[in-house]
Amino acid sequence: MARVHHPVAPVILRLEIESLDLDANGVARDDGKVVFVRGALTGETVTARVVRRKPKYDVAEVDTIERASAQRVVPRCPNFGICGGCSMQHVEPRAQVSLKQRVLEDTLWHIGKVRAETMLAPIVGPAYGYRYRARLSVRHVPKKGGVLVGFHERGSSYVADMRECHVLPPAASALLVPLRELVGALSIRDRMPQVELAHGETHIELVLRVLQSPTDADLVLLRQFSERHGVALWLQSSGPDSIEYLCGPAGEQSALHYALPDFGLVMPFRPTDFTQVNHAINATLVSRALSLLDVQADERVADLFCGLGNFTLPLATQAAEVLGIEGSKTLVERACANALANGLQRKASFRAANLFQITPQTWQSLGAFDRLLIDPPREGAHALVQALIAPGSIRPRRIVYVSCNPATLARDAAILIHEGGLVLRTAGVINMFPHTSHVESIAVFEQAD
Repeated sequence: MARVHHPVAPVILRLEIESLDLDANGVARDDGKVVFVRGALTGETVTARVVRRKPKYDVAEVDTIERASAQRVVPRCPNFGICGGCSMQHVEPRAQVSLKQRVLEDTLWHIGKVRAETMLAPIVGPAYGYRYRARLSVRHVPKKGGVLVGFHERGSSYVADMRECHVLPPAASALLVPLRELVGALSIRDRMPQVELAHGETHIELVLRVLQSPTDADLVLLRQFSERHGVALWLQSSGPDSIEYLCGPAGEQSALHYALPDFGLVMPFRPTDFTQVNHAINATLVSRALSLLDVQADERVADLFCGLGNFTLPLATQAAEVLGIEGSKTLVERACANALANGLQRKASFRAANLFQITPQTWQSLGAFDRLLIDPPREGAHALVQALIAPGSIRPRRIVYVSCNPATLARDAAILIHEGGLVLRTAGVINMFPHTSHVESIAVFEQAD
């Protein structure tokens, strides 16, 4: 006899939201059990539908808001709630920054058992139109009318049905629909899983990930798109180093660059090079970092995890000598070219080295540095800070640490302070990614008095 499946009625809860978690989900309790409520804010009373049950907690979605928070705003983007690109557009921007500040302070204490002597004013900038880099997924979905180009849906591998994106600059957002139409017209529309968008000061360039070579007819359509929309196109057949320039209005292989106006610098880059997503915040961050480092004209400085020289070249306008160290040989080559283009090749030098595996002996072989700037990826700088505090190491007067992960910053701060005897003078958040839970920060360490 066939088993009859009866639909299960959804579980609806009436909840008082006590706080927000690190991803801006509301935190409530139902008969003592924690419930994470997507879309709810502190102080609100909501009815919520349970979408996932775990032994120790439940996850729910807001159905109705009976009492709204004063921090709630109407999301500007029609994709919010479906698209996974943003998680906090319903939170007033200043409240978003306050939440990130709390995350930084709590993480420093709970993981590192450290507190800064003072907290810096947050580095903030435009709330929309800030995202100058994006990796967009591409899917041919006939049931949804053709090709989709955009970010993934929240918590899903599906691609959001996006026709606009308010965190992209307007010129980049305006390409979403034309890109859908372009890919839909190609013979390889099922073999193009990704488009990487890079927006410089004046140009946009797109890297099309292709799992099959375009046909001659495809190439005609691609070149027409490039000419019509004024963007350069690259094709990428495998890893980032496989990109090949196809066409572009500038008649060059790449016209991308960003500016650091406080230092009179222009930084060229290629579309797959790592650069900061938020140009306005980056310019402010570089100026703040150098102000905090307080470099003197006769000093030797190291910029660790230096990339293209984003901090190295501004430092070279102030210090006697700057050494930039980066794990990627390709980025080191770009940094050297940027130093030459900006006339700083005599004061800024670069070296390729794996800072994740650096030893105290290797660090000491580089000589003494008066000041350090550290800007690691999310993994942090565990081996490096261990090398800095090792016996025989000459301690710098000051370290400025730029972090994109509060947890690894807290871990590394604990080593510098509890094992190395340094002091955390100040720290603060950098709102590099508005409307997301991503927390970047900056911290200043010095020798104890």
